[in-house]
Amino acid sequence: MTDRRILMGVIGRPHGVRGLVHVQSYTTDPADLARYGQLTDESGRAWTLTWRNPGVAELRDASGGLLQDRNAAERLTNTKLYIDRDRLPEPDAEEFYLADLIGLTSAIGRVTTVHDYGAGVSLEFDTGTIIPFTKACVPSVNLEAGTL
Repeated sequence: MTDRRILMGVIGRPHGVRGLVHVQSYTTDPADLARYGQLTDESGRAWTLTWRNPGVAELRDASGGLLQDRNAAERLTNTKLYIDRDRLPEPDAEEFYLADLIGLTSAIGRVTTVHDYGAGVSLEFDTGTIIPFTKACVPSVNLEAGTL
């Protein structure tokens, strides 16, 4: 397994004037995002969040400092929140974290991007080919060997 960072959520627009922010969680249950503890942004800054309402959270930096006002919250709009891949539980058999598929090789080429727009996952290869990530198109995945 790799130690890549996994995108878990994105800070959205401010909520009110006291530093609260809207947060889009990419976990199955959005409330689970706070259970992962420390999250990092693209620059490596550490954040923890506490849900105040569904989709609305308060953020603390690594020193425990709370966002104080709307201006501070506005500066974080569109900030992506990550955790290290090794902090996630192992997926069940025949399930995969989409990030683990990037870099796998096949007869088509090497997977460069995984698209998930809600109607199903598709894999994009370095050859420009895009295929649906279905059992019919991808009958086997071997993470250890790095192939599909």
